[in-house]
Amino acid sequence: MSSSLRELTKLVKALPSRPTKTRETQMSEFINYAKVGGPVTYSELYSLVIIFIIIAGMLARPRFPKLPVWSIMSLAAFVTIVPGPLSVDQVPAVVNFEVLFFLIGMFSIVALAESSGLLDAIAYWFLGLFKTRYGLALGASILFGLLAAVAVNDTVALMGPPIAAVLARAAGLPPKFAFLLLAYSLTVGSVMTPIGNPQNMLIAVTSNLQAPFITFVKALAAPTLINLVVTPLLLLRMMRIKNDRVAVLASPWEAVRNRRDAALAAVGLAAAVGAMVVNDVAALSGAPHIHNIGLIPFVVATLLYFFAADPRDVISRVDWGTILFFTAMFIAMKAVWDGGVLQPLISAALPSYQGTAADLLAITALSLALSQILSNVPFVNLFSAYLTEIGADAKAWLTLAMASTIAGNLTLLGAASNIIILEVLERKFSTTVAFFEFLKYGAVITAVNVAIYLPFLLLL
Repeated sequence: MSSSLRELTKLVKALPSRPTKTRETQMSEFINYAKVGGPVTYSELYSLVIIFIIIAGMLARPRFPKLPVWSIMSLAAFVTIVPGPLSVDQVPAVVNFEVLFFLIGMFSIVALAESSGLLDAIAYWFLGLFKTRYGLALGASILFGLLAAVAVNDTVALMGPPIAAVLARAAGLPPKFAFLLLAYSLTVGSVMTPIGNPQNMLIAVTSNLQAPFITFVKALAAPTLINLVVTPLLLLRMMRIKNDRVAVLASPWEAVRNRRDAALAAVGLAAAVGAMVVNDVAALSGAPHIHNIGLIPFVVATLLYFFAADPRDVISRVDWGTILFFTAMFIAMKAVWDGGVLQPLISAALPSYQGTAADLLAITALSLALSQILSNVPFVNLFSAYLTEIGADAKAWLTLAMASTIAGNLTLLGAASNIIILEVLERKFSTTVAFFEFLKYGAVITAVNVAIYLPFLLLL
């Protein structure tokens, strides 16, 4: 080696090494870049391609009804990995397994409740308490909402259409009214607990909220119950349905097909919810508690698998398409976020967080708008990282939970539960709800829902 080359080598070694960027440093760079602008990069273009695949796939579904939502997201995940910026070895670090285990556990418990006839029996008993059309609509709204709050809205979307059909026949109501009421009310009901929908569980896991179950219920239960009363009344008025006396003739307990499994499901559901509440109380009191609360329903389900009459049937009834959707979503959204294309819009609407009314309105507006583009769960998965960076408090996280969930009442694309109901309608009942028909009623209902929730959140 020549002397000049040796001198050059010494100079290079003497240079200070470049520190490895932390997640916080990368996020700060994203935010600063969003504020000052810059040239379009390869990663930005790639994230735009992924967003295009998701939006185009969702818009194409009316023409290709056999195309499930999870297959669209799986294509986006494939493009993210194979020719894209994410390597196969990075996938385990990107996927949130706590959320996946939560969904598997809750879907399993509810699957046993559904196959045993327990959910049908509860529904028919509850609806039998009401004797008029308006009362039946009000009761159905509260029923679907409360079921979604404890049994995940996607599972209620799967088992709700047959109950909605019985409701329509018994009360002489238009079938579309019953199905729209199902979609709107289960969306509203799922707002008030962290187990009501997947995005709420995602928020509970990533926000570090202390005692998330109690926090959600304390802040959101009252406005949710008000909305469950107001929503059916609005829909009845907009669809010009007159009141009349009716009676649900179905015998509730005749719906129970397996009493042993029904008892197991009831105990399992009560145990999962009860364990979360007890865990939150322990967290508030400083006692030892479970930090990964999403695993509680799965642990309960592992016991039910052994005692169920037909464990294979329980597993087969789990909505594995939704599990695949979330797995693929975590992968695809990683590339979208790293691309930085959404940061300019987000930082412009919410450059910092001070807990003001304007901040909560910005979070609400972003949630309502971007959930229509990406659907609410992918949006929450992306936006959570930004809220963490700007130091959001419990009020901000609860606003995100409310607005991203209520976004499902605006359009069919706003929530996966809407798509699930649509698939059941098209497959089992040979009917459908058009995009603009849903929007016609959904725009009014969403505006009223948000107007009821925001004052409660502002007063926290």
